Amino acid sequence: MARKALCVGINDYPYGEDNDLKGCVNDANDWAALLKAHYDFTDIKTLLDAQATKANMLAGLKDLLAGAKAGDVLVFTNASHGTYIADKDGDEPTYDEAICPYDVEDGQLIVDDELREIFANLTKGLNLTIISDSCHSGSVTRAKVGDTPDQRRNRFLHPSLRGGEALTPTELHRASKKKEKHPESKMKEVLLSGCKSNQTSADAFIDGNFHGAMTHHAIKAITEANYKITYAELLDRVLPMLEETGYDQVPQLEGKAENKKKQLFT
Repeated sequence: MARKALCVGINDYPYGEDNDLKGCVNDANDWAALLKAHYDFTDIKTLLDAQATKANMLAGLKDLLAGAKAGDVLVFTNASHGTYIADKDGDEPTYDEAICPYDVEDGQLIVDDELREIFANLTKGLNLTIISDSCHSGSVTRAKVGDTPDQRRNRFLHPSLRGGEALTPTELHRASKKKEKHPESKMKEVLLSGCKSNQTSADAFIDGNFHGAMTHHAIKAITEANYKITYAELLDRVLPMLEETGYDQVPQLEGKAENKKKQLFT
């Protein structure tokens, strides 16, 4: 039984220092260390900063899935900026969500449709977990949130920074209310995201270093549970932890009900 992971972390971005992040590389390394030390993963690849181009990320995902068999356990973690592409042709509820690779300035994005296609034909009995600690929506034009004690920033790149079309707040609100065309009941993977699709995920100085708020508290919850916790239990523990520490993002867990009840990374 193979246990493989791809962990991506991108701090270094164009568009000025206000749009750089500080906790994404730490997140990737923290997930990799957790998987190796406590879940017996022996095949772990990390892509950090300049390594994490769109081409390298897609190649890494295809390599992660190559030869996968029933019973294998695969994990993909991504800590980066997120954004959206305005989509008014009806393919999505007003916008496509996207990951921002290192070469985003060259017009490179990984759109949710591309990921959906990659994961569409997973082998039956394969366990794939995706952990995405980035933002997909919002209304600010820079990552910097303000002069907070924890140096908090949004992991979101506004479309206008990369020359894309921005949706109005009304359009974003309408999009969040529309029915999803790809229901959870058809998902073969389990997805833990840092926030709702119309929220932003925080990058902040926490406990002496920079982290994604969701990632830091998720790993803390996993550690406190002695590494035995279901996906549903993990979400139930992380939600109040973030609320108690002043983060307004609401992590989401998506996938089939029976998969949410499984033990983490098994």
